[in-house]
Amino acid sequence: MKILLLFLLVALQTGCTGLPKGMKAVEQFDADRYLGTWYEIARLDHSFERGLEQVSATYSMRDDGGIKVLNKGYSVKNKTWKEAVGKAYFVNEKTTGHLKVSFFGPFYGSYIIFKMDEVNYQYAFVSSYNHEYLWLLSRTPEISNEVKQDFISTAAEYGFKTGQLIFVNQKPIE
Repeated sequence: MKILLLFLLVALQTGCTGLPKGMKAVEQFDADRYLGTWYEIARLDHSFERGLEQVSATYSMRDDGGIKVLNKGYSVKNKTWKEAVGKAYFVNEKTTGHLKVSFFGPFYGSYIIFKMDEVNYQYAFVSSYNHEYLWLLSRTPEISNEVKQDFISTAAEYGFKTGQLIFVNQKPIE
């Protein structure tokens, strides 16, 4: 029975750190250049960010070689800031934009950078292990229409429901 339980836990963890069919993570990725603050421009809705505006993610190095993840967003309904701190580690090579991230103990999910500005690191298209999670991140609170349209068309090619995208308000609440 213990072996079966262990097998199920391993299967759950590896199943959540894979890639959606046909998707590849960016190569020649430089984690040091990716560190810092990114603004969430668009996302598919999910419970842990529902109703949040001014969402950002800040990445910094951990002492153990991993990456600290600080997600932050403002709940207009509750008039409060919400934060979640997690940790991320590379799934394979450190030069591939495929990490596993955890906000809940030993449970990890994929963090896949499937397209980005590989020259200046100004925007990134991010997914998880399935088509329910999708983000457009930018170094600035606003992004060009050209990048938005590229994000929408690229995500649609991968089978994401782009008609359900939420474009995040990044303007400070007064």
